[in-house]
Amino acid sequence: FCCQGGATRGLQMAGYHVTGVDINPQPHYCGDAFHRGDAFAWLQKDLSAFDLIWASPKCQAHSILTPARTKGNHEIQLPRVLDLLRTQPVPYIVENVEGTQVYMRNPVMLCGSMFGLEIWRHRWFELGNTDAFFLLPPCNHDGHPILISGRGMRGVAKGNKRPSAPLKADKMRGIGIDWMTTAGLNQAIPFLAEQL
Repeated sequence: FCCQGGATRGLQMAGYHVTGVDINPQPHYCGDAFHRGDAFAWLQKDLSAFDLIWASPKCQAHSILTPARTKGNHEIQLPRVLDLLRTQPVPYIVENVEGTQVYMRNPVMLCGSMFGLEIWRHRWFELGNTDAFFLLPPCNHDGHPILISGRGMRGVAKGNKRPSAPLKADKMRGIGIDWMTTAGLNQAIPFLAEQL
């Protein structure tokens, strides 16, 4: 589920050689190696040669940005991914959107605002086969975030003024990523290299 590599870049900057797997071609992928294939097939292999497995399965079935009428059109992948990863002998990290933490063991929530980014993007993580723990700063939702995904329609039905759509350059600055397409930015998490 590597897509264009938001998590990949942070892992590279932390010293990892990263092999990405995605079912779709990813010409903008920033990793060291790329394999086009089914991530579920990879997760059923013996991955003990790897130091860490990172998975960010599809989130559209849970995302607040997915219209309610189309949520049922999207596969819920997270439980299956977690079942497969929990059988692996190496440490793993699984990331997904708000609402998916109910599937996770001891989930940790991170938000871009915790790290001084101008985005409010809550993501939930399960860390498996590790004793790691975190002391995290709180979210800081003061001011106005840069909208990375969506059309800026939140609250419009309640009479709020629709903000102007941010420029791609603003999105790239807000999330700390400069190589992705707009579609890639909409799906990515910040790589937060300085935090790793």
